[in-house]
Amino acid sequence: MPVTAMQSRDEIFATLKSVMTELFEIEPERITPGSHLFTDLDIDSIDAVDMVVRIREITGKKVKPEDFKEVRTINDVIDAVEKMLAS
Repeated sequence: MPVTAMQSRDEIFATLKSVMTELFEIEPERITPGSHLFTDLDIDSIDAVDMVVRIREITGKKVKPEDFKEVRTINDVIDAVEKMLAS
């Protein structure tokens, strides 16, 4: 999805859900805004890097590691992407 398709939190969430389903073969119903990346979705640090790379490809924005340092849940990822898109 192009960056223009990710303007609202719902659109960011839908894109993330699609990316995580594709990259990590996670059932879509397991991915909720409150899902914890590591404990609920079994995302490890290598997976997290893959996800950040995909976010960069989708948004066309440089990903700042500090924006994702405290990310623990899907909501945190949405917050980080919103911050990226606003900059």
